[in-house]
Amino acid sequence: MTHPPMPPARRINVGEVTLSVHEAGPIDGLPVLLLHGWPELALSWAQAIKDLSDAGYRVIAPDNRGFGASDAPHEVEAYHVDRLCADLEGLLDALGIEKAVIVGHDWGGIFMWHAACLIPHRFIAAVGVNTPHLPRGSAPPTEVFKERGGEEHYIVRFQDEAADTIFDGQEDDFFAFTFGAPIAPADFDKLPASITHLPRRFEKFVARGGLKSEDDCVVPPEIRSQYAQIYARTGFRGGLNWYRNFDANWERLGGVDHRLAMPCLMIAAECDFMLPPKLAGWMPALCKDFTLHIIEGCGHWTQYEAPQELSAVLLAWLEQRFNQPSAG
Repeated sequence: MTHPPMPPARRINVGEVTLSVHEAGPIDGLPVLLLHGWPELALSWAQAIKDLSDAGYRVIAPDNRGFGASDAPHEVEAYHVDRLCADLEGLLDALGIEKAVIVGHDWGGIFMWHAACLIPHRFIAAVGVNTPHLPRGSAPPTEVFKERGGEEHYIVRFQDEAADTIFDGQEDDFFAFTFGAPIAPADFDKLPASITHLPRRFEKFVARGGLKSEDDCVVPPEIRSQYAQIYARTGFRGGLNWYRNFDANWERLGGVDHRLAMPCLMIAAECDFMLPPKLAGWMPALCKDFTLHIIEGCGHWTQYEAPQELSAVLLAWLEQRFNQPSAG
């Protein structure tokens, strides 16, 4: 696959922190805000940035708080959903944007749906890539994850701040492991609970000699190298602190109306075993204006596995909803 060059980034003070932000497209284009997941960066949106900006949209893609060239406060509480929402509002204010289309993948998707509920006045539409909008569960998330995968579930392991350093010095292997090829949906029901034991599985991956073939990885080596170099410099703590706020964010969302009136698009991936398309089954009850698209043969890393289809789906839906890309 080709990987377009990223537009240059600039650091923007959004209030409590300064974010590194990539921008492209005409300043009077319909604003589209792209939020990446873990352990990615704004870099993951390279193809979407090019395609959307070429079509006339004003594209904004930050490294989220705690990632890449953006500020990364040390304390866990700095990554609470209210403070992340403040980052988004501060960013939009700094750019003179009242409302934007918000798009999120993985953790960017979890946060994006939270933000759509908490500060809906800042968004004209919401798009989840792989990550669905779900109702608030009846128990704290870490209890649910522990029930599903035990103490070795990666999200449970990440609650311990000792996890900050478990991938240090192994960044090349980590990204070769993390960006692994997808699993066929027919095999989902056969997966053991240990599939969630990412740190332990990574240890075995390294012990076996790491990546055996590029066919086993969906991100090309030159892009993985960029990720590895950046994370070797920044460490992993910032991103892991997002996981450490799962329960606090669950508490915060208690009593918050999860129903959304804005147009909502869900782009699911057929082969994403962590976030399978069936999880989007809740969304018609939560989203008044809902569209679902499933990308066949695609796993969790949609921006790399199906970049052209992802852009095509986004562009077609935006054109349908907002008539012309250059609408202000």
